[in-house]
Amino acid sequence: MRLDKFLKVSRLIKRRTVANEACDAGRVMVNGKAAKASVQVKTGDTIEIQFGTKAVKVEVLDIQDTTKKEEAKDLFRYV
Repeated sequence: MRLDKFLKVSRLIKRRTVANEACDAGRVMVNGKAAKASVQVKTGDTIEIQFGTKAVKVEVLDIQDTTKKEEAKDLFRYV
């Protein structure tokens, strides 16, 4: 699954366009490397997102095309 879509489906970032912009600005890293929005994310990958001064690091546990709001938190875990 594309990185920008995963960020939206998992509710880490609310909109796909915002996820796209964050990737283009270099604020998203996958497995320690700066990632574009088109990078394919798979189970076990580590994603780090810079939100201003705060950084969020998560591990991908599951990949789904769609999910309910309550189940979105099951797609990743904070590291």
